[in-house]
Amino acid sequence: MFVKYKTFFSVLTQWIILGAIVGLIVGSTTNFLLETNDYLGDLRLQNDWLILLLPFGGIIIGYIYMNYGKVYLHNTLSDTSELNNLVIDAVNGEKDVPIRMGPIVYIGTFITVLLGGSTGREGAAVQMGSSVAAAVNHFFKLNRLDKKILIMSGISAGFGAAFGAPVTGVVFGMEMATLGKLKLEALVPCFTASFVAHYVTIAAWGHKHEEFFIKSVPEISIISFMKVIFLSLIFCLVSVLYCQLRHRIQNLSEKFFKKNHMKRAFYGGVLVVALTIIIGSQDYNGRGIEMLEQSFKEEVPPFSFLAKLILTAITLGSGFVGGEAIPLFFMGATLGNALHNFMDLPLSFIAALGLIATFSAGANTPLAAFLLAMEMFNGKGIEYFFVACLISYLFSGHHGLWPSQKIYEPKSRLYKLTPGETIEKAEK
Repeated sequence: MFVKYKTFFSVLTQWIILGAIVGLIVGSTTNFLLETNDYLGDLRLQNDWLILLLPFGGIIIGYIYMNYGKVYLHNTLSDTSELNNLVIDAVNGEKDVPIRMGPIVYIGTFITVLLGGSTGREGAAVQMGSSVAAAVNHFFKLNRLDKKILIMSGISAGFGAAFGAPVTGVVFGMEMATLGKLKLEALVPCFTASFVAHYVTIAAWGHKHEEFFIKSVPEISIISFMKVIFLSLIFCLVSVLYCQLRHRIQNLSEKFFKKNHMKRAFYGGVLVVALTIIIGSQDYNGRGIEMLEQSFKEEVPPFSFLAKLILTAITLGSGFVGGEAIPLFFMGATLGNALHNFMDLPLSFIAALGLIATFSAGANTPLAAFLLAMEMFNGKGIEYFFVACLISYLFSGHHGLWPSQKIYEPKSRLYKLTPGETIEKAEK
């Protein structure tokens, strides 16, 4: 009995220490990402002409990935241009995350943000977190199972620090890789890494995250729940549309340019520049935080969500780098803003509902999305957000941001899928 407890506390201590190490490093690197992105975003807004350089930035990004992004580890090719898909494959034990992945994705994200690509930032934070975890794995020479668990802690640290949502980060790291399964074996290191990274970011470095406020929540009633269910269906369809368009652009561009990353990104950049000129505004380039915040306070152009959807799909589908959570937040919140008059619901509430439901459907992480709503909106509207996350997740089918995401179990018996298939195969 004593030996069993000794082993238990030994393993527990190991995971706390390793999780803390990952959290300390990722908290600092994420703060650097957030502060640098804010600075570069402001610099772009002050210099509108920078967007004309986006195609040439694409050439640089493509060159980096083609010449430095591919690494053979354990006789298996790990291509860092696969971004979060490579991280998911690493969690599932199929590939490894190269240590160089973090620095490369940071450079790519900074170029994309500075020159006006439509993208987010959490993708870079998650990939840097995984890269840090890979470095810790290499230093301590952990076994194969422990490597996968520590990669999950890197995901948790990156996500929790990027959004100021440590509880969400814990669950997101365990929920991201496999649809329909929560990998609880990673709870301790994910918990430690996410909370340490979060507090390093806000306490040690003093970073201030964006805040979104719900002014009022509708009274609980059958009518209100029916409206929430109907809206959740709309939001999940927008998420599916984005995922399908983004994957189709990536597949077609890879096929047409024979996987030449430089050509893909160059012509993708040309298309983004052309569409931006046609739209006549750069509100939909970069992260779009300004309009996202505005959607909670006052009316925004009704088709803002569509402009962001198309520009983000082209940006990331053609080989630029960044996250997809903030663009999904933007699409959902601005669409909710456009619908609030028709649904007779408070503006800030329906914007928040769209933000969360669209993310839940795209990421296939309903528990993490629900917890994000609790942390982001201080627990307001808990009943409505629970329903929205559940409905948007179920009705989005087997679509998602990351084709490598495994399907542990189909969302319904109506979907005749073999357990273990990926989103990519299910979409086909």
